[in-house]
Amino acid sequence: MENVPRFFREPQYGFFLFGPRGTGKSTWLEQTMENAVWIDLLDPEAQRLYRARPERLHQVVAGNPAARDVVIDEIQKAPALLDVVHAMIESDRQLRFVLTGSSARKLRRGGFNLLAGRLMETFMHPFMAAELGSAFSLEHALRYGMVPLVTSAPDPAAVLRTYASLYLNEEVQAEALVRDIGAFSRFLEAISFSQGSILNLAQVARECQVGRKTAEGYLDILEDLLLCFRLPVFTRRAKRHLVRHAKFYFFDVGVYRSLRPSGPLDRPEEIEGPALEGLVAQNLRAWATYRQTPARLYYWRTKSGSEVDFVIYGPDTFWAVEVKRSGSIHSKDLRSLKTFCQDYPEARACLAYLGRERLMIDGILCIPCQEFLLGLDPAHQGLAGPAY
Repeated sequence: MENVPRFFREPQYGFFLFGPRGTGKSTWLEQTMENAVWIDLLDPEAQRLYRARPERLHQVVAGNPAARDVVIDEIQKAPALLDVVHAMIESDRQLRFVLTGSSARKLRRGGFNLLAGRLMETFMHPFMAAELGSAFSLEHALRYGMVPLVTSAPDPAAVLRTYASLYLNEEVQAEALVRDIGAFSRFLEAISFSQGSILNLAQVARECQVGRKTAEGYLDILEDLLLCFRLPVFTRRAKRHLVRHAKFYFFDVGVYRSLRPSGPLDRPEEIEGPALEGLVAQNLRAWATYRQTPARLYYWRTKSGSEVDFVIYGPDTFWAVEVKRSGSIHSKDLRSLKTFCQDYPEARACLAYLGRERLMIDGILCIPCQEFLLGLDPAHQGLAGPAY
């Protein structure tokens, strides 16, 4: 798995590379920048040295004059280094800095301005199905997710069970981000029921027995640690009354499955439906990010109840995508896509489902979900392969 080619393409100049733990940032950099000066701030000794003396970076770079690339892994562990990096960029434009991070919380909330735009911000997502190619299994992805740290493990279930606790212990508890780690753990479980749904934070707060303000703070932490994202409503030239609240997703379906409590009273569709939708969401999000011309991901829902799971909108792309956990297609499954296309005839519509046949029904492409995901290549303008 470590040798899987990634769709991520490095900028020509220096950049930030953000992404949750285990998504392959360090592995990719080690393969791409073999001759770089490397500062690993996950190493306790290195972290202690650079927190105490950030100016040490000058000495290390000066001691390696042949190296023109400098990688600082997990920059949020010693944010004072940003001031030194800033000064070095100004004094030597030939140096290229690559700064990775699994959290922007300390950087943005500590008064650091991310070098005032001097480095581009980029993002590393979990594996895409198209990156894995023939090694991709829809069933395996729905159960364990697509985080390289998990998928490359001999026992992915065991690694996945410890993933949430890794963040709880190393990021949340160690950095004293919350006072009550037990309440935060309850919040993680409670918000897992919101996967793929409009987020009702007041209800989540009641379920985990904390105040709404506390729940808002917990959600901010999840977003700062890059563990979740929210989809806004697509409102361009809206012709109907639309809902206003965003939908919630964990960044990886495996993480959602590891946090979502289940028992005899849970129907399979209550867990499997959001899991399938979340898997499509994370692949679309990565596809939209990695493209040469980036696009934005939305959803669309009217107050009367018509909903399209995903809308992808950009300078050269406009798609509406519905996801169905079903092996067959009925006319009612296409109703919302047809309504959307009535309002936006410029959009192309696609439905991903669990059947085996690729169909065209009333101008809407219905495609097996595994084939749909494997066709999401950022080099292609279309979502269903180069020909569509």
